[in-house]
Amino acid sequence: MGLLKNIRFWRRDSSSLPLVDENLDATELPGKEFSGNSCDHHDHDDGARKALYQSGEGRVFLLGLLLSVIFVILIAYYLAINMKAAQTLLLAFVAHTLGGRAAGIGLCIAFEFSTWMTIVYNMFLEVLIVCYCYSLFVFSFKNYINCKWLTIASKNAEKQALKHKNVVARYGWLGIFAFVMIPLPITGPAAGSIIAYLLKFSIKRNFAAVFGGTLVSIIIWTCFFDYLDRHIAIFKYIVVAVLLVVFLYYFKTLKRWFTQETDE
Repeated sequence: MGLLKNIRFWRRDSSSLPLVDENLDATELPGKEFSGNSCDHHDHDDGARKALYQSGEGRVFLLGLLLSVIFVILIAYYLAINMKAAQTLLLAFVAHTLGGRAAGIGLCIAFEFSTWMTIVYNMFLEVLIVCYCYSLFVFSFKNYINCKWLTIASKNAEKQALKHKNVVARYGWLGIFAFVMIPLPITGPAAGSIIAYLLKFSIKRNFAAVFGGTLVSIIIWTCFFDYLDRHIAIFKYIVVAVLLVVFLYYFKTLKRWFTQETDE
C-alpha cells in the first residue's frame, strides 16, 4: 500500500513543477486551459487526468496494458496445451527483460522454437517492454508520477541516454534506427526511445525508428543463433550457462538502477 500511496497519475500544482519546454505541445500541459478563478481543485484534477490519458505517452501506456493482457492469455493458452512451451515463453520473457533481445532469442532457439515464432514473440516482447519504459519515463520526466524508485530509474535512464544523444542526433532518424539495431546491451529499444524523446521526435517517428531497428536486429540474432544451433551440438547448454551469468549480473544491475543514482 505504501507504494500505491506514492504513485499519482496526475500532475501536481504548477508551482511545484519544473520549467516546461516552450516547444511542448499545449495538449501535453494538463490543466493549462483552466484558470485559477474559474475552476475548483476537483475540476483541475479531472482535467489533468483527462489530458494525461489523451496524451501520446498515456496511449502508449494503455497499449502496454493491452499487450500485457494478450501476454497473460498467451501464457495461459500454452499452459493448457503445452507446458514446455509455456515455460520457455516465460523464461524468454525473463531473459529478454534482464539480458536483452539476444538472451531471449537464444533461449527460444535452444528450446526448438521455429524461426518465425522466435522473431514474432521476441518482437512482441520488445514492443511490450518499450511501451512501459517509454511511458513511465515520460510520466516521471513530466512529473505525472511521484514515486521515488521510478524517479531514480528515470534519472539514470536520462543520464545514459544523454551520453549517446549527441552522437545519435547527427544522423536523426537513421541514428536512432542504427543505435537500436547495433547488438549491444546499452543500445536497446528502450534506450533508443528515450533518446528519441529527448531529441523531440514525435511518437510515430520515434517508434518507427526504434521498432524498425529492433526488427532487423531480432532477425539477425535469430538467424545467427539458428545457425549455431544447427552446427554446434552443445548449443543448448551454452545458452543456459550464459543465461545464468546474465541473470546474476543484470539482476544486481537492475536492483541498483531503481535504488541509487548512477554517476554521470
